[in-house]
Amino acid sequence: MSKLPACPKCNSEYVYEDGIMLVCPECAHEWLVNADENAETNEAAVKDANGAPLSDGDAIVVIKDLKVKGSSSVVKVGTKVKNIRLVDGDHNIDCKIKCIGAMKLKSEFVKKA
Repeated sequence: MSKLPACPKCNSEYVYEDGIMLVCPECAHEWLVNADENAETNEAAVKDANGAPLSDGDAIVVIKDLKVKGSSSVVKVGTKVKNIRLVDGDHNIDCKIKCIGAMKLKSEFVKKA
């Protein structure tokens, strides 16, 4: 029997293999057998419409008119947004737009400024 590594989240020794994944039964953390810790953060990278990686604090430009849900306002093409914050979910950018307020945007409708 081969020696499996301890769970990187909770250091539990009760790790088991499930196909190509390793699973911790105590904290339910799953990871690839031959993956290092940096690979997990690279997979979650958010990219703009041109494929450039985005990070917290970047400035972006809107590339399409976007209707504001629940309002008659529109975010116009070319609107520059500073100091974005990346979040998990369908709309992966949190930001504040002048004259509109707090917004959630999809990365496919913006480009890095």
